[in-house]
Order: sequence, then C-alpha cells, then structure tokens
Amino acid sequence: MKNLIFSVLLIAGLLASANLHAQEEMSGDSLNLDTMTYAELSEQMIENLRQGKSTKAIQEKLANVSEKELKESLDTEGERKAFWLNVYNAYVQIILTEDPELFEDRDSVFGYNFFSSPQITIAGKDVSFDDIEHGIIRRSKVKISGGYASNPFPGGYEKKFRWDETDARIHFALNCGAAACPYIAAFDPDRVNEQLDITTKQYLEKTTDYYPEENRVVVNKLMSWFRADFGGKSGAVQMLKDFEIIPQDADPSVEFKEYDWTLELGNYKDI
Repeated sequence: MKNLIFSVLLIAGLLASANLHAQEEMSGDSLNLDTMTYAELSEQMIENLRQGKSTKAIQEKLANVSEKELKESLDTEGERKAFWLNVYNAYVQIILTEDPELFEDRDSVFGYNFFSSPQITIAGKDVSFDDIEHGIIRRSKVKISGGYASNPFPGGYEKKFRWDETDARIHFALNCGAAACPYIAAFDPDRVNEQLDITTKQYLEKTTDYYPEENRVVVNKLMSWFRADFGGKSGAVQMLKDFEIIPQDADPSVEFKEYDWTLELGNYKDI
C-alpha cells in the first residue's frame, strides 16, 4: 500500500513539474526578464513569436515601464534601432495573428485604420504603427510626403525616443504583414547596423530586376513611396551600386514594381 501511495505521489509530482515547465516555455518565464535590457526584451519578443511562445510577460513590461526608465535604457542609437524595429515587427504579428481581418482596413482616412490607430502600449502610451515608423524611426516625417516634409510639431514622446537620423535601410527591415514585406529578423542592439546591411542586400537582390541591354532597373515600390529617404532616384541607383546589385558604371532608368499587399504572416529569418 505504501509503495502504491509513493508511486502515485511521484507520478503526480512529475506531472506537475512537467506542466510547470511547459507553462514556463510557453510564457517565456523560464527566462529572467528582469536582467534583460529593453532592447534585449524586444529581441526576445521576436524570438518567442518565432518559437510559438507567449509574449505576454514582455508586452506587460514594455507597457508598464516609465518613459524615463525606457529612455535611459535606450541610450545608444543601436539600442533605439533594435528596440523600435523589433517592437514594430512583433506587434504586427501579434495583432494580425489575433485578428487578420484588421489588415483589410489599411487606407481609410476616417475611423479605424490598421496603421494609424493607436493599439500598442509602450511606456504607458498607446501608439500606432505610423507613430513608430514615421514619428520615431523616420524622425518625424510626414507619411504621405515621400520623406520630403517633416512634422513641425512632434510630440514630446516622439522627440524623446526618435532616432538621430533617417536610415533608408529600415524600409528593408520593417514587416507590415504583406507578402511583399521583408522577412523578420530579431535585431540585436550590438549588431543592428551589420544586420541592416545584410537584410538590405538580401531584399534588394530578391526584388530588383536589372536589364542592362535596355539600360533600366525595376525596383521595389518602397523606393518610390519613401523616395527622399533614399535621396531620390539617383540615391536609389547609388544604393543598388553600394550593395552590388548593379554595376558601378551603370546609369539606368528606374521603374517601380507594384506592391503585393496579400496578408502573409510568420515570415522569419536568421541574420
């Protein structure tokens, strides 16, 4: 009888331990989130999504941190770049996985708009994808200006967290959920510039069609929508040369491909 009771208790203990371990794996609680910087937490959020683990604990920490603490933590350009790229990409996956139909409304001027409606809470403030991309990452650019106009009245939150300067490579790192978007990488604050070079080259190689006999090149529509970020058509051509997509002595005319807005989630890659 004693052996039976012992066996039952042993099995119950093993099952409880296995269940706790499984819950920790799914929630990410097996990691000590308190020892990670906020840039590292954003990177871990991408990794959790990729592995099918919960991001709730990380989301709660990012939502509840004070602006002051977050600002002090993101004290280098590398940390700011990694943090906001990861946050943008992670929340696109989180929100659209929960409700894919939200992606259908991307362009409306009035009412709900997937990109312009605040639905992400960071440091106690609800922000939109547009706030992150055009306000913080692109340093207060007016969305529909092609990058030629800046917002003359950016808010204090935006000014506190925005990047030092516009970096055209981010257009090949942000994933908005469309099939034409670059694949998602977990950006490391110590390697983010190297990673941006890699993902830019990969995306340009994948999406650029060069016809030397016709002296023309067809590039992704991103280079048209945000043309000032690239320095216009001449800047786009120079970027293609810098990343060895076309020859250094080429001087082609530039055309733009249509963007495939088909919803496509879960595209990750290692860099």
